[in-house]
Amino acid sequence: MIYPIIAYGDPVLKKKALDIDKKYPKLKELIDDMFETMYDSSGVGLAAPQIGLSIRLFIIDGSPFEEDPVKDFKEVFINAVIKEETGVLWKFNEGCLSIPSVREDVQWKKELYIEYYDADWKLQKKTFDGMAARIIPARIRSH
Repeated sequence: MIYPIIAYGDPVLKKKALDIDKKYPKLKELIDDMFETMYDSSGVGLAAPQIGLSIRLFIIDGSPFEEDPVKDFKEVFINAVIKEETGVLWKFNEGCLSIPSVREDVQWKKELYIEYYDADWKLQKKTFDGMAARIIPARIRSH
């Protein structure tokens, strides 16, 4: 199922999203639907608030970056928390599915250490760098 993308300005995008647990209803179906929605919108990441759900869940698939090592980066992030950001600030022109047709130079640090649960509810503690570290922070901060 393809969800409509919530536009910038909608209150759900400003609301603090809630943690979820393993019992969240139809979570696997929701994740599959989020990937379908993201692909339909030509995105590389999608957070649940962008489809109207104020929960701490986002997905990423870096495959559009064919020339970058992130092209094989596909992951589900549940209840993700940024633990540390390091490295120099790196400016990159980015877009957001909730603000269609608008791109802006955004700065993020080059390295990111986060903790999250994956789709199998395994706790992950990982450091990401480069393009992967660029894609992740906006999704965490969006909820």
